[in-house]
Amino acid sequence: MDNEKFITKCKQLVSDYATKHLDATDGNAVTVDDVYIVWLSKVLQNNKAMASTTLPDGMYYELTYNGDKSEIYLDAYKKFENICYKI
Repeated sequence: MDNEKFITKCKQLVSDYATKHLDATDGNAVTVDDVYIVWLSKVLQNNKAMASTTLPDGMYYELTYNGDKSEIYLDAYKKFENICYKI
């Protein structure tokens, strides 16, 4: 899968996932325009991307395309803290 097709699919999957997990009573939705790619890599027939949304929820998403099986895996993570330690 080429990078542009992978990015488009990732944004759609994250948009769908985030919208599905929002509180339905709020009436909000996450569009593909609300999703951005933080990091992207392609090795042989495989792709990997880190993505997030404009929502202030601390979530980020890891998407992996397995070119051998034509499958995309989505992992959703929640950021709990960001601590800076001076060394």
